[in-house]
Amino acid sequence: MQPSSRAKLLFLIGVFVVPVLLAYLAYFGVRPTTHSNYGDLLPVTPLQHTAGVSGEGGPFDLTALRGKWLMVHVGPSHCDAACRQQLYLMRQIRIAQGKEQARIERLWVVTDAGGLSPALLQAHAGLHVWRPDSPAFVSQFPATAARSGHIYLVDPLGNLMLRFPVHPAPREVMKDLRLLLKASQIG
Repeated sequence: MQPSSRAKLLFLIGVFVVPVLLAYLAYFGVRPTTHSNYGDLLPVTPLQHTAGVSGEGGPFDLTALRGKWLMVHVGPSHCDAACRQQLYLMRQIRIAQGKEQARIERLWVVTDAGGLSPALLQAHAGLHVWRPDSPAFVSQFPATAARSGHIYLVDPLGNLMLRFPVHPAPREVMKDLRLLLKASQIG
């Protein structure tokens, strides 16, 4: 039993037209319902009042870190268990980025004039410790609880853009950061 010429023609048209129609529907018709990142996207705002003093006591302006992604912890000089946990997570998340870790810096914004633990600083080599000159600097970091409970992300252009929840899930933070580094052409 041979198919008719008309059946062959319709089959050939179907082979070429159906994929095009499916591609059109996939592109214009079916949209993913949601895509959620783990961190809270903040209105992208450039950080102001970036002059301050480094952990060693010399003047340091945060604009020197432009061109790098910054994971930021904002908190007092007395580092309790939660603070130590955040500094540890920031270090491990940066290391987990592999060859991309050179694009990321860690910053601890100290909100008071207290002394810092030398042992803590030694355990976190490469951590930038900084005290702002202006108290208005800290108010730029929105928080759902205490500011010290969040890890913030600043893009390479100096814009505050992301806030991770209190007690963040490390795998989710790594996933968000990995996606940002992959998509970003800067930093």
